[in-house]
Amino acid sequence: MRWCLGWNHSVKKFPVLDCYRYQEGRMVLERSHQPDFAAGLGHTLGRGVQVSDGQGGYWIEDIDEPVPGDRYTLRVGSPIVDHRLLWQAEGNEHRVSLSELAAGERVTLQLRKPEALSEPEDLSKPDDV
Repeated sequence: MRWCLGWNHSVKKFPVLDCYRYQEGRMVLERSHQPDFAAGLGHTLGRGVQVSDGQGGYWIEDIDEPVPGDRYTLRVGSPIVDHRLLWQAEGNEHRVSLSELAAGERVTLQLRKPEALSEPEDLSKPDDV
């Protein structure tokens, strides 16, 4: 159970990813992909391990930080920024654009534990963001 929050860097316009996993009932920041050392990006010594992505960018692996309260608040960017949730399930890639649903809005991304879900959610409605 892994997913990523992706967005396009506001200055350089390239995609950035923060990837999470469900671990022992918690939302954990697992790793981050950054194609450049642009403004606001970079590796912090002691917070994960920086490795090349083989294409001029890098992954910060093994961050392994639990997200406080299993939730965080995000001001969703415009369609150019394209904040989006990305995940794979049953061999298929899935994508939900938060920017299409709630650009300019403050949203809370919160872990909903699998055991608490009785049926799949319809992520096409802003109330579910």
